[in-house]
Amino acid sequence: MQLAGKVALVTGSGSGIGKAAAKLLAKEGAKVAALAHKEGEAEQIVAEIEGDGGEAIPLIADISQQDMMQQAIQQIADKWGRLDIVFANAGINGVWAPIEELTPEEWDKTINVNLKGTFLTVKYAVPYLKKQGGSVIITSSVNGTRIFSNTGATAYSCSKAAQVAFTKMVALELAEHRIRVNVICPGAIETDIDENTERRDLDKVKEPVEFPEGEIPLTDGKPGTSQQVAQLVLFLASDASSHISGTEIWIDGAQSLLQG
Repeated sequence: MQLAGKVALVTGSGSGIGKAAAKLLAKEGAKVAALAHKEGEAEQIVAEIEGDGGEAIPLIADISQQDMMQQAIQQIADKWGRLDIVFANAGINGVWAPIEELTPEEWDKTINVNLKGTFLTVKYAVPYLKKQGGSVIITSSVNGTRIFSNTGATAYSCSKAAQVAFTKMVALELAEHRIRVNVICPGAIETDIDENTERRDLDKVKEPVEFPEGEIPLTDGKPGTSQQVAQLVLFLASDASSHISGTEIWIDGAQSLLQG
């Protein structure tokens, strides 16, 4: 197993990409701290991992809250005494609306969860990663990095672009401690995140574009899967990517090259 003896934190582990990654990392031998916003979600993924013979603990936290993230990381240290892999995956789409209709409160919530949440996750993990080195993987998006045609997704796209800059800054800072930091940019993936997106009055500002053969060239429009993204996370978490740091990787079937 590629990750035997390693300890991994996966945020946003209750569903989608986070859940698939948590299960795959555990299958490859990692002990997994499965962090979710809702208690039931965290307990469910832990039960599934343990049912498959893995080891995991549930963590409940709002990643944008300093005290909750400090406590979550401390729970990992108390349980296993180390931390090797951090998959900072949790995030929200937030509100997508014309700029004059997007409220400051809606802007703040998206930035706080996606950007501040990433900062807090990595910040409090670093002291433990420094002890033996490790890998940090951050989930960004094609939005804000290659695609800018999703009109109204301003707060979301800004948070995702900032995650890429954050990755590169921190990768250089932590390199001397043998900590690798990389960022993945998924395109259309079959997850539940779109169900939590509030879209308002976008028809009047969105530029009309049609892709009659589909927006994803590699699959004729079919979205990718959480399991495909999890395989990328495993690669970046493992020694197979031991010389890769400060790099963004798009996983979108060439969608962003067409649609950007």
